[in-house]
Amino acid sequence: MDELKLFGFWPSPYSRRVIWAMKLKGVDYEYIEEDLPFNKSELLLQYNPVHKKIPVLVHGGKPIAESLVILEYIDEVWPHNPLLPKDAYEKSEAKFWAKFIDENTGPMWGFFQKFGEEQQKAIESYSEILRKIEEHGLRDKKFFGGDQIGIADLVFGMVIHMLAPMEEVVGYKFIKADSFPRLHAWVKHFSEHPVIKDNVPDYTKVVDFLKIRREFYRNSQQNS
Repeated sequence: MDELKLFGFWPSPYSRRVIWAMKLKGVDYEYIEEDLPFNKSELLLQYNPVHKKIPVLVHGGKPIAESLVILEYIDEVWPHNPLLPKDAYEKSEAKFWAKFIDENTGPMWGFFQKFGEEQQKAIESYSEILRKIEEHGLRDKKFFGGDQIGIADLVFGMVIHMLAPMEEVVGYKFIKADSFPRLHAWVKHFSEHPVIKDNVPDYTKVVDFLKIRREFYRNSQQNS
């Protein structure tokens, strides 16, 4: 078997979705932790000279960058326990929602990084995005992929290990049973899946990490 390495950063939702995919597939790999954001390894810069970011999957010496690209690569190389449907239309729909979720995380980060009026705007914006995801993406399904976890679920999975501790640090909760009942049920189903449950960062550790980041953003705003 060709050597398989994953360069990641422990709290990153982007490397986490790749870890989940590999675990769902039962594929063995070597995980290499990067010291981000200020001490990127020479290997990371060598394997991803364009964006200089994690995650990077290196398979047989060949690097694959960008988490969505990596997820599709994994699904094609290891087709068992598929992340994407075989049907062409269903596959296009799954890719659409994975891309939509991935491209609309800005307000989620803004909710955490901003304060006052700017934070309120981010809350309203992300709430509207979540409404679209619930009504048009998840609909009445258990997972975005139906009865099994699919690519869009892995991308949206950031809400269980990144958004939830963000909410605790900030003191505001988005996905509640009364506001987003179907997404609330999805969170329960996804977080209770054995592979997901066994491969999330320690919640307290993430909260502590985010508290430091929150103070950094607060000080940056006060000094600007």
